[in-house]
Amino acid sequence: MKIVVLAGGLSPERNVSLSSGALVAQALRELGHRVALVDLFFGLDGQDIQGEELYDAPIPEHLKRISPEAPDLEQVRAARNTGGRSAIGPGVLELCAGAEVVYLALHGACGEDGRIQATLDLMGVPYTGSGCLGSAIAMDKDLTKRLVAGQVDTPRWETVTVTRENMGSLTERTALPVVVKPIASGSSIGVFIAHDRRELAHALSESLKLGGRTVLEQYIQGREIQVAVLEDRALPSIEIIPKKGFYDYENKYQPGAALEVCPAQIPPQWEKRVGEAALTVFRTLGLSVYARADFIVAGDGTPYFLEINTLPGMTPTSLVPQEAAAAGMDYPTLCQTIIQASLKARKEGL
Repeated sequence: MKIVVLAGGLSPERNVSLSSGALVAQALRELGHRVALVDLFFGLDGQDIQGEELYDAPIPEHLKRISPEAPDLEQVRAARNTGGRSAIGPGVLELCAGAEVVYLALHGACGEDGRIQATLDLMGVPYTGSGCLGSAIAMDKDLTKRLVAGQVDTPRWETVTVTRENMGSLTERTALPVVVKPIASGSSIGVFIAHDRRELAHALSESLKLGGRTVLEQYIQGREIQVAVLEDRALPSIEIIPKKGFYDYENKYQPGAALEVCPAQIPPQWEKRVGEAALTVFRTLGLSVYARADFIVAGDGTPYFLEINTLPGMTPTSLVPQEAAAAGMDYPTLCQTIIQASLKARKEGL
């Protein structure tokens, strides 16, 4: 098959996306597919290789490694020679139009929020993962919680718009400890656990840099368990145990920063409950193909749903490939399964 792998873009998760895309492209080539790896934002800007030649272009080794720092998106914008306000680089849509399927290795804004899915739908080009509506809903942490709150347990939460004017009052009235997170971001970028007023003030200040729309979520003490859903079935769960702090951006993507146990060493009844909760969220939001749901499991075995990711990472330290391996599926087979399930979902209008 002719496959375009879209990665990069202008999300704060850009570096993670590029790594996911490079590894997916490599795996698909090993399976015999013709694969072109393309940066959503840069496209063919400044490239000597064009058109069909991209399907034979080498995959840069440096893309397979993730920087410990999130990218400076203003620097990324300034680096594109063609300039302009478009989030889609030159030649990207034309290249996608010539592919049999587009593998979305994008994360966060412009990739996981339904907009690129809607664009490809209008073009009649099949792509991997959930459709535009489910993707858009799942990206919004507040809307997701509103839809599933009556069906699964979720921590109490409040969604606010942080401004310089209300930061003081929010700092004083918010119950502690509290988890502060952007309403539409991933990879734990901009996420803080505030145990005191000073930490909360800092977290709210950082929220302003990401637009201000913020979820203030009750902190639940427990074990961090994540469950992937693939083709409407829950994969073996995985427990995340950071060696220090919590499971933030650095701990997620730097090898050895966190202990990841798969399958999670939890009682069978806990495994059943958390798997059923993941499937409930997946189905309620109208998702398809695959996703990964994040939970905190309290000491009594209650799984508290946090969020669901419709385009989870496919990096060396990512969780879905580990869960698939625990179910007997290697990395290339996982990529192939995602493509086949996605083509079926698109034909069914999902």
